[in-house]
Amino acid sequence: MSPELDDVDRGVLYLLQRDARNTTTQEIADTVGVSASTVRNRIDRLEEAGVIRGYYPEIDYERANLPLRALFIISASPTERSDSVTELLGIKGIVDVTEVLTGRENIYVEVVGTSTTDLSRITDAIHETGLQIDRSDIVKQRRIQPFDHFHYLGDTDEDGDGE
Repeated sequence: MSPELDDVDRGVLYLLQRDARNTTTQEIADTVGVSASTVRNRIDRLEEAGVIRGYYPEIDYERANLPLRALFIISASPTERSDSVTELLGIKGIVDVTEVLTGRENIYVEVVGTSTTDLSRITDAIHETGLQIDRSDIVKQRRIQPFDHFHYLGDTDEDGDGE
């Protein structure tokens, strides 16, 4: 069962999404108006409840010598979709798999590689699972932002420039 989130929880989540690595519990506490120990307790509770599932670095794959990124759109049987996702995650070069609830094209797979040879290997491995790739696109850039509907207290910086 998911915990009820109050304004403090939402503020903690928002600030962690903005920059979990460089934001201290004291800074979060100052922003949301509670003590640092309360923030630590809230983070522990949110982790235990599965609301916070981890902290992951955002990788610039091009700078990590993986200059090719592609998005494969795949069709899977609705009854086999979840098992297919697990199998896909075992293929070297697949970095993100999104399962879509409805529609024929119901799995989105992001892959990285150094060359078209890598992309061909990944494509072959996907086909070996029995899945069909409906289309693929080269990814230029992916941008992620914090979910801004947590409405953390005191956020009047609508344009995100820090002022």
